[in-house]
Amino acid sequence: MTSNLRGVLTALSTPFNQDETIDVETLRKIVDRSIEAGVDGVVAAGSTGEVGALSSEERLLLIETVINQANGRVPVIANTGATTTAEAIRLSQAAEKLGADVLMLITPYYEPLSLEETVTYIKDVAASVKIPVMLYNIPPVTGINLDPATVRALAEEVENIRYIKDSSANWEQALQLIHHHSDVIGTFIGWDVYLYSALVEGAAGVMAGTANVVPDEIVAVSRKIAEGDLAGALELWKKVYPVIDALLSVPFIPAVKAGLTRQGIAAGSPRRPTADLNADDLARVQQAVSALYQNVG
Repeated sequence: MTSNLRGVLTALSTPFNQDETIDVETLRKIVDRSIEAGVDGVVAAGSTGEVGALSSEERLLLIETVINQANGRVPVIANTGATTTAEAIRLSQAAEKLGADVLMLITPYYEPLSLEETVTYIKDVAASVKIPVMLYNIPPVTGINLDPATVRALAEEVENIRYIKDSSANWEQALQLIHHHSDVIGTFIGWDVYLYSALVEGAAGVMAGTANVVPDEIVAVSRKIAEGDLAGALELWKKVYPVIDALLSVPFIPAVKAGLTRQGIAAGSPRRPTADLNADDLARVQQAVSALYQNVG
């Protein structure tokens, strides 16, 4: 295994003020909430953080704020992928200079690329920095699937490619990465409903947007599995799964923000044109969160 990053990583939500500027103070609270719950790392400017709605300079503000607030307590993973190689390199080098521990590279998602073009992009960006790189495989968004054989070849050829976040929602592919390629790359599963199964199967970890809302519970599941207490982990998972299921069954970005607000952190609305949850979806999220704590103890 070439990786040392392991465990639960929170894909941080990005809170906005009413004028749609980044709410830096609330972001600091969200970072603290996850770290105090015991997560093993936090992720700035990921999909849950509405990366597609942020300018490059806003992304760097977000990354810098998260790094400063984490203050060395946990690793910070910064998503610096972009639609062009030049911009991804600029963001990656800037994030490295700011003190990011790991860079996450989403592949270009505007102009459809071939797998060969995507691989070239990854190699060029990874070569521009010295810190570890995490590939971000999310085919529903990018239109390109980084299959296990390609991932292995990249990890073997490029020294600082050390992790992959797999959000393909392809369980067979996830298992191949975990069981056949963990000697060269650490696999983090980015599909929250697979969280329990991925950790039991031996994934390096999980990257969960739902950890904004229920970080204590997700960390507890992870710790139980790490301790070998699968029965205890499953009992906890059965309690928290309905919340995760509710968050994923409605538009996810506003659902996470609604969940945060229900937990006492007003994360604001998503950036337009993404809208807040409708009344029925909001009620479903709120009821799931409330039921979790009614059933605790």
